[in-house]
Amino acid sequence: MIPLPLSTIAELTGGTLEGGRPDAEVTGPVVIDSRAVEPGALFVALRGEHADGHDFAGAALASGAAGVLAQRPLDGGAGPAVVVGDAQEGLGRLARGVLGRLPDTTVIAVTGSAGKTSTKDLIAQVVSRAGPTVAPAGSFNNEIGLPLTVLRADEGTRYLVLEMGARGVGHIAYLTGIARPDVGVVLNVGTAHIGEFGGQEMVARAKGEMVEALDPGGTAVLNADDPRVRAMAARTAAPVVTFGRGPDATVRAVDERLDDAGRASFTLVTPEASAPVALRLHGSHAVANALAAAAAARAAGLDAADVAAALSEARPASRWRMEVTERPDGVTVVNDAYNANPDSMRAALDVVLHMARGRRAYAVLGEMAELGASAAAEHAKIGEHVARGGFAGLVVVGANAAAMAEGAGQVGSWTGECVQVDDVGAAVTVLRERLRPRDVVLVKGSRVAGLERAAAGLLEAGAPSTGGAGA
Repeated sequence: MIPLPLSTIAELTGGTLEGGRPDAEVTGPVVIDSRAVEPGALFVALRGEHADGHDFAGAALASGAAGVLAQRPLDGGAGPAVVVGDAQEGLGRLARGVLGRLPDTTVIAVTGSAGKTSTKDLIAQVVSRAGPTVAPAGSFNNEIGLPLTVLRADEGTRYLVLEMGARGVGHIAYLTGIARPDVGVVLNVGTAHIGEFGGQEMVARAKGEMVEALDPGGTAVLNADDPRVRAMAARTAAPVVTFGRGPDATVRAVDERLDDAGRASFTLVTPEASAPVALRLHGSHAVANALAAAAAARAAGLDAADVAAALSEARPASRWRMEVTERPDGVTVVNDAYNANPDSMRAALDVVLHMARGRRAYAVLGEMAELGASAAAEHAKIGEHVARGGFAGLVVVGANAAAMAEGAGQVGSWTGECVQVDDVGAAVTVLRERLRPRDVVLVKGSRVAGLERAAAGLLEAGAPSTGGAGA
């Protein structure tokens, strides 16, 4: 963060400085974990379900924090604190105020039902070729993670790339109130979290808050292949750029193909020029994310050749998203366990089938959360997709995913095996008994399923023994 005296932080947050000198400066990072405090940091005392940050304020100050952003005075006047009505809202106001002091920083924000983090990572890697870039690690996309990311920017930051998530209408509007985008990207309107939203039309309403926040001088980047996203052009005063596979998209892909490992190559076509792209990411769905990144980077001033070169060099930057690892025994484990919804589940299954041509494919699948009343039907459809795809086996993990087994069982022509287990450990045991060299395994489920532990267990199961004979 840019250095700021505590008096200015109080002004930006609408708080009151309790204790300490008004001219004492925050020169370090803004943190919410007292263990991450560095000298000169600002510690934000958030109240959570299981802990109250105020209980750790003394430890933060003892570790060198210059002050605390709190919603009550510190016990016994332990040290300087800017006291606000709500620490989370104060954090957002501070981020908005700091960003307002960075007029040379271009804000690029991404939202959508699927692919936000992967696209954010691609955009950050592309625009970083043109100047210093700040982007979150992983999915810091909510009311806490986004302002913390904003507060990492300083006077030298040219591009600030943000991910904006939503659990309902109004959430993205709140986030854009903290960081108004110069370039706003909407990827898709799918079925992720549909149970919380109450239907795809409500998802579209929420995601469209991104383009409504744009000034007339900004740019809306919309998916031409998604009718609900394309319709958002009517909701913004900003110029619209589209991306997609269709011939009418502003930024599009032609001559698309997949190699044996499921990595896509294509020709990037823009109104100004064309350039070849060879992605190191797995799956045809990565093409849409790459096109969105290309359109955003173009709106930010990069040319097609630089964008294509950067996309071809880009690597996965966030964990558990189509991580492909080959075990010493030749088994390939695809860890896509960070999250799941019906659209991303089908895309991942299709990629693994492509990778496994001529080999056996297995799927270890867990719950897709927040689908509401449609949960059973959507899980059953995924099980049917597995069976119709010809997977050698399906391991369903957890009671909430049980309908996948029912769906697979409805495909009478399927000759594969379906096993339902209660937990991750049992899933690993089932696969350990069945996997042979050259098999390909997909591991995927929503965050609550914790299937990254299954992927780790499968990789450990294939590691060579380090034991030796005793003397």
